[in-house]
Amino acid sequence: MHSLKRLVILGGGSAGWMTAAALARTFTTQQYDVTVIESSDIGTVSVGEATIPNIRQFNQMLGIDENDFLRKTQGTFKLGIEFVDWFKPGSRYMHPFGPYGVALYGVPFHHYWLRQQHQTSANSRAEPLDLSRYCLEWAAAKDNQFCRPQQGSKTPLAHLQYAFHFDAVEYARYLKNYALERGVKLIDDRFIAAQMAPSGDITALELAQSGKVEGDLFIDCSGFKALLIEKTLQVGYEDWRHWLPCDTAVAQTCESITELKPYTRATARPAGWQWQIPLQHRIGNGHVFSSRFMSDDEATQQLADSLPAKALSEPRTLRWQNGKRHKAWHKNCVAIGLSAGFIEPLESTGLQLIQSGISRLISLFPQHRCSDADRAAYNRYTDFEIERIRDFVILHYKATERDDSAFWRYCQHMEIPDTLADKIALYQSSGRIFRDNSEMFNEISWFSVLNGQGIQPQSYHPMANAIPAQELDNLMDKITQAIAAGKAQMPAHQDYISQQCRSI
Repeated sequence: MHSLKRLVILGGGSAGWMTAAALARTFTTQQYDVTVIESSDIGTVSVGEATIPNIRQFNQMLGIDENDFLRKTQGTFKLGIEFVDWFKPGSRYMHPFGPYGVALYGVPFHHYWLRQQHQTSANSRAEPLDLSRYCLEWAAAKDNQFCRPQQGSKTPLAHLQYAFHFDAVEYARYLKNYALERGVKLIDDRFIAAQMAPSGDITALELAQSGKVEGDLFIDCSGFKALLIEKTLQVGYEDWRHWLPCDTAVAQTCESITELKPYTRATARPAGWQWQIPLQHRIGNGHVFSSRFMSDDEATQQLADSLPAKALSEPRTLRWQNGKRHKAWHKNCVAIGLSAGFIEPLESTGLQLIQSGISRLISLFPQHRCSDADRAAYNRYTDFEIERIRDFVILHYKATERDDSAFWRYCQHMEIPDTLADKIALYQSSGRIFRDNSEMFNEISWFSVLNGQGIQPQSYHPMANAIPAQELDNLMDKITQAIAAGKAQMPAHQDYISQQCRSI
């Protein structure tokens, strides 16, 4: 019985070259033959320029030098996402990557903060508690500060969490060079059709100029077209637009501004929201909206009117359908990236879904043939991950007081998945948040958005009352002092970029 040695990746872009780079790092080219088919005549869809901290693990697995990578992708650092006008016009909160305070006596920190909030609410003369004082990432982001974690520091700087903003096209190019240097083969040609065995497996891809490329395992990184998993194997698609109605984006770059912000900004608009992503050489801007509630022309004009600096490019329009394939792995074909499914870019999960798809494939990589058990496990975990991300993103739209447009009224009153409804109900009742089976977004993320979107629990964990009020006040003060001490050591984000990884 022969091994699956010929691995054929259809499509380049972020998904294709992340997959090729990871396979080249994991498997030697003596064991496996990895080929990427990419047509230089066909443009790629950028899945975003903003990331979450897991991307660091991927880069570290590849052995990539972080400063070199940031220089070549015009990258900056990211401490979280700021949400403006989401709960209601004038509201503002941060989804930071780092924790709030520390757990006290086994009880998550936010329950103690909720206890103090309840006490503050009962005292009309007391000042509202500023949540950012208890999170280093949020406090630093507010003042445009950044540095990498400081090993040995006795402040929260020792464990600072961060991600990146970068040019996604340059990132794909960077990984392309990485993969080619490690023996991955590239065929620059256009896909025509797949050849099939009686079993339904794919045996070869027919190309416009190069003829037939045979393989044992095919990885579909062809983007929204899903040329293998859908066009060839017809696995079907689960449409989530009734929960996530934003299906279009207008993207446009503009010149940089004076201060380089270490966070992504997402500002709510009448029929969606607008992103602002700072890179070293420009700012990436985009208006994500629902085509049911706004025209392309109106969305494009709103974006143009709100650019923070002079435009550098013409606007371009992207369209998608939020949802997932019924099967990401079917027969001998694995879909990774946009071909497997897509959640709109609100929480910067595009590259994460690629990364986790690659990790699952490597973990379940078959020796001789694709087994039903391997496929079932892959599809089960893929479905779980994207469904929980879906719930997290829906929360931003559902939990709002905005009723100033037809779009927001629709979001307020739409039905939501039971899994999300249960999570909201539990938090409303007792402030409790449970991370279900290692879902991607942890308790800190859920608390940030639940609280930021205005959901107030009726109570909190009873053990939070075990600490006497004065002792709790002292502990909270020590936490804020530790945050302030760490923040005091951090330079301006712009200065840190200039010192460490400025592009030439």
